[in-house]
Amino acid sequence: MTNEGGKFGFSVIVPAYNAADTIGACLDALARQTVPTGSYEVIVVDDGSTDRTAEVAREHGAIVISQPNAGPAAARNRGAEAARGEILLFTDADCEPTPGWIAAFARAFDANPDAVGAKGTYLSRQREIVARFTQMEYEERYARMEGRDRIDFVDTYSAAYRRDTFLEAGGFDTTFPTASVEDQDFSFRVARLGRRMVYVPEARVYHRHNRTVGAYWKRKFYIGYWKALVTRRFPERLVSDSHTPQTLKLQMALASAVALLLPLLPFSGKARKLWAGATLAFLATTFPFVKRSAGRDKAVASMAPGLLAVRALALTAGFLTGMLRFWIKTDRDASGR
Repeated sequence: MTNEGGKFGFSVIVPAYNAADTIGACLDALARQTVPTGSYEVIVVDDGSTDRTAEVAREHGAIVISQPNAGPAAARNRGAEAARGEILLFTDADCEPTPGWIAAFARAFDANPDAVGAKGTYLSRQREIVARFTQMEYEERYARMEGRDRIDFVDTYSAAYRRDTFLEAGGFDTTFPTASVEDQDFSFRVARLGRRMVYVPEARVYHRHNRTVGAYWKRKFYIGYWKALVTRRFPERLVSDSHTPQTLKLQMALASAVALLLPLLPFSGKARKLWAGATLAFLATTFPFVKRSAGRDKAVASMAPGLLAVRALALTAGFLTGMLRFWIKTDRDASGR
């Protein structure tokens, strides 16, 4: 299944930890790609799983590399080192790439020979309200990227990098122990080098989003937590990046104000006025999302203000906790206090 000289055009790298229930569907999807099978290899990096992840991956014909549990960043780097393709493609063990996934990236690099990286998109078949909301949330971000000549934000659920650029930039930072924002950190690093990355909406993968509010809160909290480290390294991205809606930052501030003023309501008329004003302002910021959702999913539109508040509060709580560790505590440790 190799090209002449044992080389491939593409190496698909899938980090997997206790993914026996999902890795089979991921690999079946990769086997149904429209490009010739000899043009790509599939590498599964088993990140210290305690279930049948490696066995299932081998049964589906993948190259399997095993390592002690070290996190997805280290697993992706291990896969990149072993890869024989000129272009590295990344997806996750709970994703199912559509048949044209590799072909979409191939066309993007052919059309943009100066591009070193590319970002694809999520799809979802789920019916849970939180999962449907999450898909709408991603689509809001995709709309922000449409038409941009270059981007600075690439998520590894559907990502592509030229292998030489990936290695030159140092790969993913293994400081990030879990799936969080290690992919953002890497793409910001590539952007800072002045390299061009492009948005490829046709490179689609199906994903299983969080299904409950609790799971959604936890994921957003840890994104906010590790985002504090990323913004310490790349403070310019706190102002703006090609992916994050500017309204999100305003929602974080307003939702926090609503939460902080709530205990004061029984004791202060001024607090009640401020609380009402902050609440109305927050609801006003949700209107574009609600309007966009209403045309496709009225149930999501009706739940959106509450879920956007959950998102804002979880991200803020995580970010402030991360600041305590990565900004304040680090500065004190460095000064010896």
